[in-house]
Amino acid sequence: MIKNIIFDIGNVLCAFRWREYFQEFGYSEEVLERLAKATALNEDWNEFDRGALTREEILQLFVENDPGIEKEIRETLTNIKNLLARYDYAVPWIQELKSKGYKCYYLSNFSLPAWEDCQHVLDFIPYMDGGILSYRDKVIKPSREIYELLMARYDLRPEECVFLDDTEKNILGAREAGLFGIMFENKEQAIKELRGLGVNA
Repeated sequence: MIKNIIFDIGNVLCAFRWREYFQEFGYSEEVLERLAKATALNEDWNEFDRGALTREEILQLFVENDPGIEKEIRETLTNIKNLLARYDYAVPWIQELKSKGYKCYYLSNFSLPAWEDCQHVLDFIPYMDGGILSYRDKVIKPSREIYELLMARYDLRPEECVFLDDTEKNILGAREAGLFGIMFENKEQAIKELRGLGVNA
């Protein structure tokens, strides 16, 4: 029986809107494409979320990917308060699940800069029973370690947990760790699949 609902954050409880955010700076399409490849679409973004490097070290990694747009990289990533946008359904949904007796946790690849700059978007955090942000524990999804860490920290049983994430490899990682997994597309679809697992969503 499912007792615990575990949420990814970006594109599940709030929008990770990097493309729209970059567009707000008015760059040309060529610069936007280069910026995306050097940052948000680059493997180095994982290091951003892992939290083992300082903000300046991360910026330098991105700059090394495309030195010709150093100005744009620094301009967009020195403060990222508009990188995330709130979903109005997040708090009511968590409150509803908790009112029905479920525990709610978060498990997210999440950087320290995002935590520091985007507090205004993370208003659902106080309503949850706990969770893991990757930068705090220096481990990222889909590593099995991060799922097992969540289980151990909150004394959870994998077979009583379902994990919602918008990235397939993270769902596969959760399933390999013994959790149920739902590939999140939107709230309505997720509720339907939760009900299919016997969750009173």
